[in-house]
Amino acid sequence: MEMLFKLIKVDFKLLMREFLVVFFSIFFPVFMILMFGGIYGNKPTPFFGGFGSVDVMIPSYLGVIIAVNGLMSLPLTLVEYRDKKILKRLMATPLKSIYIIISQLIVNFVLTLIGLILLIIFGKIIFNLHFYGNIVLFLITFIISTFSIFSIGFLIASLVSDVRVASTIAYIIYFPMLFLSGATIPLESMPKFMLNIAKILPLTYIVDLFKRTWLNSDISWIKTNLTFQMDFIVLIIILIISFLISIYKFKWYYD
Repeated sequence: MEMLFKLIKVDFKLLMREFLVVFFSIFFPVFMILMFGGIYGNKPTPFFGGFGSVDVMIPSYLGVIIAVNGLMSLPLTLVEYRDKKILKRLMATPLKSIYIIISQLIVNFVLTLIGLILLIIFGKIIFNLHFYGNIVLFLITFIISTFSIFSIGFLIASLVSDVRVASTIAYIIYFPMLFLSGATIPLESMPKFMLNIAKILPLTYIVDLFKRTWLNSDISWIKTNLTFQMDFIVLIIILIISFLISIYKFKWYYD
């Protein structure tokens, strides 16, 4: 376990040197909150169902943080490690191979958590952010959503051997999700044909779950709310299928 902790420490230091990952995980969501919160404030408005704009935007922007760590940081790091033969060399050491995967999961999960905490701190201090939901249900949603997106990242890493190709695929997946899932631009303002596109994006279901669990403290509706149940089912299916394919296809090195 000591070796795992050392690996996590090294991986986290390396991750914090990645400007794009750190920017989109920490600074970009905070900047968006400061900008749009400064424009619209956080007073209840009918446009957001009687909630303040910041109260709605915070759970939405959390999707941005999860996506950048799961779709860009995680797969690109693993592909780069394999491309540079780092994974192959590590397999010749006493370090267990699985520790590499565990370390990447942990460091990206921690960075996601840091991004969430900073969003909440800035939202609360500057805009008097409100949390109306059930904390346990929200945390369950956070964990399932995070690992569902992480599983897509592992899938990319398992199917792609070249860093440049992996980067292209990551960007192609990430940016449509960023703008069409409701993570940055409210779905309420989108035309119908864009809403249909949003339905095929996993991040759309994550943003919807975060909003529902952030803005509603009464969990009795869960048993009858089909949309909520479908969101969870979609994410769990993505998680299971992506991880199973990744386990089958992942290679530690290419000859």
